[in-house]
Formats: sequence, structure tokens, C-alpha cells
Amino acid sequence: MLAISPRKIVHIIYLAREGEVGAAEVHAFIDALNSDEQASLTAVAWIGRGAFDAEDYAEAVATAEAEATTPTADYLMGMPHLAENLENGLEELGLDPTGEEEDFLRQGS
Repeated sequence: MLAISPRKIVHIIYLAREGEVGAAEVHAFIDALNSDEQASLTAVAWIGRGAFDAEDYAEAVATAEAEATTPTADYLMGMPHLAENLENGLEELGLDPTGEEEDFLRQGS
């Protein structure tokens, strides 16, 4: 379903929560994603923000691809509450960001 792994989204959530400390890393990480992953990431954020419903994920991805006029990293980092939107989006899509985050943190230590 997702063109980006939940683990990558959790990595972005984790970095985004670090505020200015993680900002450059978030930007570089999103820039390194391929266009399908970037569109999927944007769709998850929109679902978490309430702009789309989870069942409209494919439409959200198509919209993200069609309306991509700004670099994805710039767009998403300008979004208020990016970490919360991504976390909510994962939950709306039936994925458990908490479990993914625990796995991510275990791998990183």
C-alpha cells in the first residue's frame, strides 16, 4: 500500500520532534527519498492532518504527485505539526507508529 516504509516515516517523526536540532537531518532524509516515497509521505501527512481520509490514500498520493511544485522537504518542513500529522496519518492507515518507533529506537542504540 505505502510506497514508503513505516520505519522511514517514524525516522522522520523522530527527527522532526528534535526541532531545530533535527531540521537539517529531516531535510536531507526527505530529499534522499525517491519521488514515490515523497508523494506517499506527503499523502500520509495530509491524512494525518485531516485533508484526506485513509480510504482516499491513492487520491492523496496522486494529488501530491500532481501538485508538487515545491521541493517536498521544504513543503513538509513548513507544515505545522509535521511529526503529529505523520503519526496520526500512520494510525489512520491502520499502522502502529508506537511499535515502529520502539523498533527504530532499539535499532539505533
